[in-house]
Amino acid sequence: MQRKIVVLGTGGTIAGTSSVAGANVGYTAGQIGVQQLLAAIPGLERAAGGVLVAEQVAQLDSKDMDFEVWTRLVQRCTAHLADPLVAGIVITHGTDTLEETAWLLHQLLDASRPVVLTCAMRPATALVPDGPQNLLDAVTLAAHPAARGVLLVAAGRVHGAREVSKVHPLRLDAFESGDTGPLGWVEADRVRWAHGQAPLAAVPTHAALVPALGSAPWPRVEIVLSHAGTDGALVDWAVQGGARGIVVAATGDGTLHHALEAALARAVAAGVQVRVASRCPLGRMRDLPDAPWRGADGLSPVKARVSLLLELLQASMQASI
Repeated sequence: MQRKIVVLGTGGTIAGTSSVAGANVGYTAGQIGVQQLLAAIPGLERAAGGVLVAEQVAQLDSKDMDFEVWTRLVQRCTAHLADPLVAGIVITHGTDTLEETAWLLHQLLDASRPVVLTCAMRPATALVPDGPQNLLDAVTLAAHPAARGVLLVAAGRVHGAREVSKVHPLRLDAFESGDTGPLGWVEADRVRWAHGQAPLAAVPTHAALVPALGSAPWPRVEIVLSHAGTDGALVDWAVQGGARGIVVAATGDGTLHHALEAALARAVAAGVQVRVASRCPLGRMRDLPDAPWRGADGLSPVKARVSLLLELLQASMQASI
């Protein structure tokens, strides 16, 4: 039997359309179905090296990504990865929250085969859309025999789920991986790895959560920013509103405004979990061994929030046993 590449659609700019012919901006995301996207790209089946299977998981602008869609996406990925004929999965996704979804999947999926997210910065109706090439590259990467783990490919660059971030609101190469750089490139229908070989698949830290996803509400975790003149009121408000976790985007090497630090101490005393990440897009904070909260292990604030969400879900699941 032929192997399969599964393409899961969630909407995004890659599936967007504009009423203005050829426009790059001013479009509506998530208007075109994934099957229609695939049908418009020649050479996809050849790149897949087998059968292409399309499935519409959601149809939304990724700025509106929510827990329900995340749950459904994880469940569909898990179901397809259980099929030994599936060589890899491609997910079409909007750019705005793609890094959050990638990090979620990285921690939940046993991805010994590739799970490749891709996207577009221009809608499908643009004069020169970038989505078709990105989707072709994603299928090429998903079919590569050495590829594994949760990956992103856009503008020819292959990124890992942990490092990748959207760094530009408009340009086609909107994603970067900070100090580490890309894992590789897709060039002329071939994958070239940055260090001569594909990275190993990581062991998912929260795979045990997958069967229980959707059976309990996701915890509330908020992000606050340390900045000049802050008074910590947002932290107090979040605690009063039922937040179980707070991630702080701290200045520099994890430093906090004194008023915010006092509010966070009150939150910890109330039983709220606090994580501290840095606002800086490059480098990595040092550990915080003497603080009443943990650092974010080098993650960006939005990814630290995803990790804390899963930690709290895991704790809830263990407490209910």
